[in-house]
Amino acid sequence: MILDFFRQAEEEVAEAPEAKASAAGRVIAWGMQGRATWGPRDTGSLMRTGFAGNPVGFRCVKMIAEAAAALPLVLQDSERRFAAHPVLDLVARPNPAQGRAELFEALYGQLLLSGNAFVEAVGSGAGVPLELHVLRSDRMSVVPGADGWPVAYEYRVGGRKHRFTLAEGAPCICHIRGFHPQDDHYGLSPLQPAAQAIDVHNAASRWSKALLDNAARPSGAIVYRGAEGQGSLSEDQYARLMAEMEAHHQGARNAGRPLLLEGGLDWKPMGFSPSDMEFQKTKEAAAREIALAFGVPPMLLGIPGDATFANYQEANRAFYRLTVLPLATRVSAAVAAWLAGFTGEALELVPDLDRVPALAAERDAQWARVAGADFLTAAEKRTLLGLPPLAEAGADD
Repeated sequence: MILDFFRQAEEEVAEAPEAKASAAGRVIAWGMQGRATWGPRDTGSLMRTGFAGNPVGFRCVKMIAEAAAALPLVLQDSERRFAAHPVLDLVARPNPAQGRAELFEALYGQLLLSGNAFVEAVGSGAGVPLELHVLRSDRMSVVPGADGWPVAYEYRVGGRKHRFTLAEGAPCICHIRGFHPQDDHYGLSPLQPAAQAIDVHNAASRWSKALLDNAARPSGAIVYRGAEGQGSLSEDQYARLMAEMEAHHQGARNAGRPLLLEGGLDWKPMGFSPSDMEFQKTKEAAAREIALAFGVPPMLLGIPGDATFANYQEANRAFYRLTVLPLATRVSAAVAAWLAGFTGEALELVPDLDRVPALAAERDAQWARVAGADFLTAAEKRTLLGLPPLAEAGADD
């Protein structure tokens, strides 16, 4: 009895009347939905898509790295500012192929692109090293010890690897990294939080290129009008039409290819939809997000629609004050502390704010304000201006 009941139910299901959707409706209004596809997030892929393949990311990194590398540096200790010192000579000419600006530009660039920067000291005997070299951060890996602290660094290239052991004393590798809340050994690059905006910006650029390849024509619809006003295709006709469209008329490589329509088929071009018209605004919004991740005012990048700053000069001051100077101060302090391990001196390598043209107006106002404070002593005024105490007679100023 039970088996007869299930057989009867299967027969009723099989004998249910067949209902079909309109084939013409699927031809006229065809679309696709799915989850967003994001690019890979490893360092090498982000460098290719966010720096080498994106003009906004490229310009942000170049602006920050070049501006920070061009800052004049001064070397001082707790008593005086040095006019000549072996560390200054090393920084001025770190290796035969690079000068100070080239070395620091590569250093800042690696830090911005990967969140990590590695400097190698070559020929470190007595005193300062003979040469300094910036190593590619995508080839360097940290070797942690049993206690979790790094004991060595491995540099891999061309199937070979070289290990830099962190011996006692001054290490031969200086590792500078950005803050990362979830990683103990590697820093977080600005490319990581900007990755989604970079994907959107690149996708919008590809869409614009495909539209240009299609003679800047928007898409349209194929409408079928058969004999005697019949408006539906058979299953075989519909399958054939869809196969030909996918094979010969979809994708950027087929953009602009003319359609060969047989009896009853008509092409109806469509105008730009509101979503098409908003594509440029979406691209500009993505560009602003990329600039925000790097700390570059969009006005300096020529991105339209941003009026956060009253003028270009104000935006430039904010760029130096909020982005360039904090980065340069932190990196130069790390390099100075590392080099001080070779010399045994307590040295500070800091940007000379009095020689930064973008901050000239601020520094003039600060100097005038401090100079007019009669209740301060000369030593207190020098401290407020970031200057070391007055040197004793016979010492270098």
